[in-house]
Amino acid sequence: MINCIAIDDEPLALEVISALCEKVPFLHLSHTFTRVSLAQKHLQKFPVELIFLDINMPDMNGITFKKSIRQDVMVVFTTAFSKYAVEGFNVNAIDYLLKPIEFNRFEQACKKVRDNYEYSKSLNAENENYLFVRSEYALVKIPFADINYLETLDDYVKIHQVNKKPVLTLISLKKMMGKLPQNKFVRVHRSYIVSLTKISSVRGKVISVSDVEIPMGSSYRKNFVAIFEK
Repeated sequence: MINCIAIDDEPLALEVISALCEKVPFLHLSHTFTRVSLAQKHLQKFPVELIFLDINMPDMNGITFKKSIRQDVMVVFTTAFSKYAVEGFNVNAIDYLLKPIEFNRFEQACKKVRDNYEYSKSLNAENENYLFVRSEYALVKIPFADINYLETLDDYVKIHQVNKKPVLTLISLKKMMGKLPQNKFVRVHRSYIVSLTKISSVRGKVISVSDVEIPMGSSYRKNFVAIFEK
């Protein structure tokens, strides 16, 4: 899951971005801002992976704001003015969307974001083959290669492993997805994440993992197929 925020001085434009983000299963829009200064304060405490950023704003130009960001964050510019396109790409924006934004074009930009995100995650995860989770007042080391699938149980995630007892940890499935290498795991349902290497078959909306049948949610199907076929 890619966490993101949107910044635009027009509330209606933020409503459009919010509606578009809801249609993309791997995006989580946590906050929207009509003022850059408020977004800056938020980012100091709550870093994100992606910002949908308007350019022509009264308190600070979006290009200037992008240059001021200290964090490693992806930016997709959203604007009604095509004249900023070259300048936007000069500051390494992932994409540049002209208003009014159509979903097909928005989806295309989001795929670029996902590809960039997965590539960065794969580089960072090259030397890390495991994660630690807190379970029963202890930190438990779990190699990624041992995980079959993960299942949400209320506020907990149950990690099913190869030839080992499941581990229960207090965390949301969304946050857990952020801890896993995106080239090895995929969310297939609001309640399940599966290891790509442990999938034995896919039939319709049912995924078989180590003799366990896991349902595929309709909203996750398109993303799963794109990743699985790749």
